[in-house]
Amino acid sequence: MDINKQFYSYLLSFILVALSGCLGNVVDGIIVGHLISADGVSAINLSQPIIQFIFTLNLLVNSGTGMLVAYCVGKNDTEQASTLFSRALTLSVGLSVIISIVGGVMYAQPIARTLCDNEHIFPLAYDYMRVLLIGTPAYILLWGLSTMVGADRQPHLVSVAVIVDNMANLLLDIVFIKFFDWGIAGSSAATVAGHLIGIAILLTHWRNHRSLRLTFHTGNVLDSIKRIINQGAPLAVASICLTLLLLSANTIVLDILGRTGIFAFAVCMNLLQVYNLFLVGTCLTLQSLGAIQAGAGDNNALRQVIRKGFRFITVAMAVTCVVVWIDPQVVVSLFGADTAEMINEGSYALRIFALSFVPFCYIYLIMIVYKLYSHHRMALFISFLLSLTVIPVMWLTARYAPQAIWYSYLIAYLIEIILIVAIHMAGRIKFELKPKPEQ
Repeated sequence: MDINKQFYSYLLSFILVALSGCLGNVVDGIIVGHLISADGVSAINLSQPIIQFIFTLNLLVNSGTGMLVAYCVGKNDTEQASTLFSRALTLSVGLSVIISIVGGVMYAQPIARTLCDNEHIFPLAYDYMRVLLIGTPAYILLWGLSTMVGADRQPHLVSVAVIVDNMANLLLDIVFIKFFDWGIAGSSAATVAGHLIGIAILLTHWRNHRSLRLTFHTGNVLDSIKRIINQGAPLAVASICLTLLLLSANTIVLDILGRTGIFAFAVCMNLLQVYNLFLVGTCLTLQSLGAIQAGAGDNNALRQVIRKGFRFITVAMAVTCVVVWIDPQVVVSLFGADTAEMINEGSYALRIFALSFVPFCYIYLIMIVYKLYSHHRMALFISFLLSLTVIPVMWLTARYAPQAIWYSYLIAYLIEIILIVAIHMAGRIKFELKPKPEQ
């Protein structure tokens, strides 16, 4: 298969993987907005730091491992690939079970209270977050297995698993909320149930395909874990910073603009899920197919993959911006806005955020490119920069120009691009494959 067909095969599969998070959140928001209330949409948005934290663990363990596994697959080193896969799976199960017990069973209420101090929204937020935390293993295993199966050259199975996952989530959302009368907890339970179905489908990969296999030999365990953590660190740091940003932004917007503002911000964050649908799919394609080319030492093929990635994300962002700008009120109304004030504020914020997320997507994609060419320090720097720049800009805007609060993200991301370009040029960084020692 030529590089063009491989790229779009991986891209389609990983866009569908991104749907497991994106569609779960967006569909939850739309259905909850109509079947429960607009406050339910706000409650789901307030739970995003938890989802972001779970996703951070997945990035730390599975995303970095996926790149290492793909690199080994490119070198035909199936033994090392299997060892890394086994370590990552063990870590994923262990960490997710701990979160499920500690967060979902023991401390769900204090966690929900920390993230939501509005008494009107708190009961909804608590019900949603409790089920989400208990279902942590489903989230991490779905994301992790999707990454590994894709790295093992089986993106089509990933597509099937995630399509079925999202169809089940959509159906069960309505069943659990409307017919079982589980309220907003039913929305969270539907997402978890869909993920479990997706996991069952992904596990069929090991019936006939044995490039990756479970291995439990104890040699070099610490070395394997160290490699996994080091590879996933930039992505995990970026996710941690995004979690801090969500916490800070939710607090600032709720304090300044109240329920109307936090609803508008929730709609904007759902728009980010649409951008993430394309961004995550593109990044996972670069991490898997790009890493395979890097492992094979094919610099020309790697550059083709990167060019196609940037070309696709540019078209996807342009189309999304145009759709939002044509009629943002339709988008806001999808989430159950029930007052003119909510519709107007949400529409105004949505148009600004539609532009703000464009530089964000480019910055994130650039971080992946630095990783592929082993410029790990630069990738780590960008991962810190992604969100830690937004927090002070947003705080300063809220303090001195609250009427411009929605422009905070756009201003911060433009500052970040200037910094990245300046440092790249000053350091004379080159995008060339570096020889790596045999493992």
